Amino acid sequence: MYGKLFSACLYGIDGRLIEVEVDLSNGIPQTMVVGLPDSAVREAVERVRSAIKNCGYTFPLQRVTINLAPADLRKEGSAFDLAIALGILAASKQIVLPENERILMIGELSLDGLLRPVHGVISMVDLAKRQGFDGVLLPTDNAEEALLISGISVYGLRHLNDLSSMKEMRLSEEGVLPSRNSLSKEQAGLREAAAPRKEGPLIITSLDHLQCSRRGPSRLPASTLSSAEDYSDVLGQRHAKRALTIAAAGRHNIMLIGPPGTGKTMLIRRLPSILPALTEEEALEVTKIYSSAGKFKEAESGLIRNRPFRSPHHTISAAGLVGGGSIPRAGEISLAHQGVLFLDELPEFARSTLEVLRQPLEERKVTISRTRASFTFPANFLLAVSLNPCPCGYLGAQPPLPRCTCSPYRVAQYRERISGPLLDRIDMHVEVPLPAEWLNDKQPLSSEEMRAAVLRARQLQRQRYTGLEISHNSELNGKTLRKYAGMNREAEQLLEATLQSIGLSMRAYDRIVKLSRTIADLEGSDTIAAGHVAEAIQYRQLDRRITDTIE
Repeated sequence: MYGKLFSACLYGIDGRLIEVEVDLSNGIPQTMVVGLPDSAVREAVERVRSAIKNCGYTFPLQRVTINLAPADLRKEGSAFDLAIALGILAASKQIVLPENERILMIGELSLDGLLRPVHGVISMVDLAKRQGFDGVLLPTDNAEEALLISGISVYGLRHLNDLSSMKEMRLSEEGVLPSRNSLSKEQAGLREAAAPRKEGPLIITSLDHLQCSRRGPSRLPASTLSSAEDYSDVLGQRHAKRALTIAAAGRHNIMLIGPPGTGKTMLIRRLPSILPALTEEEALEVTKIYSSAGKFKEAESGLIRNRPFRSPHHTISAAGLVGGGSIPRAGEISLAHQGVLFLDELPEFARSTLEVLRQPLEERKVTISRTRASFTFPANFLLAVSLNPCPCGYLGAQPPLPRCTCSPYRVAQYRERISGPLLDRIDMHVEVPLPAEWLNDKQPLSSEEMRAAVLRARQLQRQRYTGLEISHNSELNGKTLRKYAGMNREAEQLLEATLQSIGLSMRAYDRIVKLSRTIADLEGSDTIAAGHVAEAIQYRQLDRRITDTIE
């Protein structure tokens, strides 16, 4: 006897369709799971066996072979439990499932037949929709998340015995079960688990009684933003706020360098308050990442709409930053996708950890290879970092701040923790001194004012790059950079003279051009002028200063 159902697993952040084949044959009773299962999948046999028995069914005393296809793809997790259980019951003729619907089945079983939620449901439901499935059967606790994907029926199952409303009604009429309204969910599950089952197969004609609908709004409005932190809290520092506005407008990586207590961390932590809300496509992609990582808690409100902000501790490992594991999971750079990755006190991070950022910063994705497969995770984020100028933090500080006590060797050793190639990939280097005017700043620049400028600049970029694979000035490269970053003659001469006098790399040269393009957008200018280039150059002068200090 043979049966086949469909389930799914996560492959990176995307869902992969898995065929669950069950074959029953005569022989010594044993159950085998094949198709590269991990330990959680192999242990599903015992969970399924107990759930079937405790729901009043019979686990077949035959040779049971369960194949998870494609066989060359490593399977992990507990999302196959429901499909395996129903496959065994269907193959042993204890239940008859609807034949007119193509259903994807996802869920972990407890020993008494209750279904537990699993991670990555939104990716699996999106896969089912793209593969033409009629519906998805999954744990009730995952239903709200699954309903974020429109255009496919979602059936929520709380207990294995809830598959048929007719069975539930029949048992209640016989006095085996009291009215459902008089029991809690847990009590009802235990009573159903102990209920005997009549002879003959259970014929399930429809799953309509399990169909779910959203209790709340299907999505958050595009203007939804967190207002907990605002740039009006930061007095003074107009120069730094201007730099952060440019960084947000063109999605340029930024470094703030200055002594302790000047507001570097406060400035960067408020960066999300001037970023626009995620678009529909971006929100779905970010929600998939968080769902696959088990960090999505906003299903009842809709897709994630606010830009992610991740700030890992400096003790993080390279695998924690970019992702990893035997079956890789998303790291901090992927969790920051379409948002901000903040590395506070950059030199305190291990140099080997920082170096893994070099390729993702260029390619805006990270590929992790294993023996059997390669996994690609999106990593298109704005990198914001802060650091002190020296180990004690007071190099170059003016009174009333303390004097620096570090030797030139210690300063060089401290800054050598940041490699030149990584520094090249940070578009803006901004010095943040102790502001002299902060006590007199009665009308500090607010997030609302800065965000208005950012939105205007981003609107220009959207119009300019319509039909292209890029959406921000920081993504310009090669032909697109030459095409869309046109300069007048004065601007070209200024940039050429700067390249020769300061000794910038070609990557730094390109980044100055991109910064100039964003500054021009903030001013509504089609052509890059000398003033735009001059402002962009001042954000790269730290290249030479750090090199001189090390030498």
